[in-house]
Amino acid sequence: MSFPEKDLLHCPSKDTVEAHFMSCMKEADALKHKSQVINEMQKKDHKQLWMGLQNDKFDQFWAINRKLMEYPAEDNGFRYIPFRIYQATTERPFIQKLFRPVAADGQLHTLGDLLKEVCPSVITPEDGVKKNQIMIHGIEPMLETPLQWLSEHLSYPDNFLHISIIPQPTD
Repeated sequence: MSFPEKDLLHCPSKDTVEAHFMSCMKEADALKHKSQVINEMQKKDHKQLWMGLQNDKFDQFWAINRKLMEYPAEDNGFRYIPFRIYQATTERPFIQKLFRPVAADGQLHTLGDLLKEVCPSVITPEDGVKKNQIMIHGIEPMLETPLQWLSEHLSYPDNFLHISIIPQPTD
């Protein structure tokens, strides 16, 4: 059986995987901090992030990654939330748009706010039947959960929130 090229990204080497990971980290930091944090890091910090992840050494990884999760108190959050929404029922690999964690009036945006703006069809109407599960790390967070909190606590190692929209099982 050959490698499923249509379904999976085939990476020719560990260096390719590392380069892709660091590219995602840089993209996430561009969204969160205008690339200021990642650009202030040294090459050894980038290597420590990668080696900590690759070797399953959380403390090694987190010593550097925690800098990417911080923001000035007066900002109330990141500039934009790095997220990708995956839907099994669409042809698009994922949805990614600019979305701020805090509304113009100072209110924290929630997971529900993000979904209403980016893919409103997945939100269950108040009088309707639930058609989808919204999953992050295999759990279904409440739609009222602040997006900033989710980004700080449930982002994947690449610093993105990976949100899966799964059709509700009908069993």
